[in-house]
Amino acid sequence: MVSIKDIAAACDVSIATVSKALNNHKDVSESTKAMIRDTAKKLGYLPNSQARALKTNRTYNLGVLFAERAQSGLTHSHFAAVLNGFKNEAEANGYDITFISQQIGSTKMTFYEHCVCRNVDGVVVACVDDFEDDGLNELLKSKVPTVTIDYESPGSPAVLSNNTFGMKTLVEYIYKMGHRKIAYIYGDTSTVTAVRLKSYEDTLKSLNINVRSEYLLQGRYHDPVSTEKLAAELVKLDDPPTCIILPDDFSAIGAMTAFEKLGLSVPEDISIAGYDGILLSEFLNPKLTTFKQDTDKIGAEAAKLLIAMIKKEISGDAPVTVIDGYLREGLSVKKIDR
Repeated sequence: MVSIKDIAAACDVSIATVSKALNNHKDVSESTKAMIRDTAKKLGYLPNSQARALKTNRTYNLGVLFAERAQSGLTHSHFAAVLNGFKNEAEANGYDITFISQQIGSTKMTFYEHCVCRNVDGVVVACVDDFEDDGLNELLKSKVPTVTIDYESPGSPAVLSNNTFGMKTLVEYIYKMGHRKIAYIYGDTSTVTAVRLKSYEDTLKSLNINVRSEYLLQGRYHDPVSTEKLAAELVKLDDPPTCIILPDDFSAIGAMTAFEKLGLSVPEDISIAGYDGILLSEFLNPKLTTFKQDTDKIGAEAAKLLIAMIKKEISGDAPVTVIDGYLREGLSVKKIDR
């Protein structure tokens, strides 16, 4: 393995000069830096992460905590997109990523113990169903720098998608299309669900539409099976809705399956709208009307905040970062003349 000593010998400079050049110190000329870096590349030099960790007291390794009931992992299109934004920003700043769980092989451990075991510099809490979990609280209260996504926790900077604005935008668009009977199948109990549900109810009230309990059904995120069952229940009501807002775009598959079995067509017989704006929504037939969350920006901002916290440039009481999205108009909401 090529060492800094080998590069110094090849360049006829001191080991200290090589080290400074590779770490972009200002007291080495640009021409010398270029010569040393070019020699290092030709010799096949790779930096030793353990040596760098000893010198900087940082491993340049970020943890990602991703755990949800559906256990869909990186097949969950929305969170996969968020994590891709996080990954790109982290790698651009020289960091690697480790997924944090409560088990390594056959060894069970807490989230915090896994972080210590892998010696991560910090952790992004990207998706967790139960924020009251003892193991998660142990991590959030520890000295490990943490950033949360779509959840606010004391001592941890947070990045939130503007769910209030998102649901308001959807409901107002559906109203503008002439609909007054607007149902909502919402997801698992969580902070995000509570915010979206309140926004749905508040927006209907602002439009002078009564909130009807029979039009509100709890389903599950990223679960077309449960959505299929609930969508069928809604259209079988004596006074069915003309439009149904779904928990997320992926769940639209379940709703469409239910309507097909009942001989109904979207949007001629029933209109639907999704949430998230995942790639799949653009290829459904008809193209799904949805609210597009800015997943790249959510992930990138989370990485920026976490790295800034690791560098002690910000503290855990940094202001919440709110990311807006936008309506992506498809063909799944029919225009109703009134």
